[in-house]
Amino acid sequence: MKPVFVTASTIQELSMLVRVIGARQRADAGLREVYDGRIGKRDIIIAVTGMGKVNAASAITALLEHVSPQILINTGCCGAYRGSSLTPGDLAVATAEIFADEGVLTSTGWRPLDFIGIPFVVRNGKSFFNEFPLSVQAAEKAVHLAAALGLSIKRGKFLTVSTCSGTTGRGDELYRRFGGICENMEGAAAAQIALRYGVDCLEIRGISNMVEDRDLSRWDIPRAVEAAQRFLLKYIEEL
Repeated sequence: MKPVFVTASTIQELSMLVRVIGARQRADAGLREVYDGRIGKRDIIIAVTGMGKVNAASAITALLEHVSPQILINTGCCGAYRGSSLTPGDLAVATAEIFADEGVLTSTGWRPLDFIGIPFVVRNGKSFFNEFPLSVQAAEKAVHLAAALGLSIKRGKFLTVSTCSGTTGRGDELYRRFGGICENMEGAAAAQIALRYGVDCLEIRGISNMVEDRDLSRWDIPRAVEAAQRFLLKYIEEL
């Protein structure tokens, strides 16, 4: 039986999962923080990647070079756009991940990578520029499980940024441009690497804040990461 990989940028986003399943940190993981555990008969490999696209991509690549999992699950917290109908503490599952920063800034505005014709990945004859798909089946399973548990979870496109949107205006701009429901700093990199290696990818995050003029007093990261991890425990048990 293939293992399940679970990744997030910080230990805060994974600590409850590590504790509940009694996962043990690898002594030979080098610079990476990797934990091994089990849920039932299934091996779970939990990795703290570090923040941002480069850290996420390098950590996930290192894992996939050694083991092919049943599924890669990327998790953590994120900020929701005002038009998404999400609020702090809610759960969100990605239908696709979009690199929202990569592109060209022209005199007439921003253009995505297909403007210059250079894709990030070409797989099975198809070119992928800014947008990467995630597993439809895995996302649907998450939605059905949430309904069975009486939880609310919203599906939609996630945006990955290098510069977090700290103003209402910037958040509204990205929402109009892409129609995404929330933003994070690692998801598109995880989806890109999963696609390159032919691995199913699921992304589930808890909403920690609204994307608005930055006000940390309105954020609730502990609530967001707990909600995501509690749900993932149930999700993995059902695999």
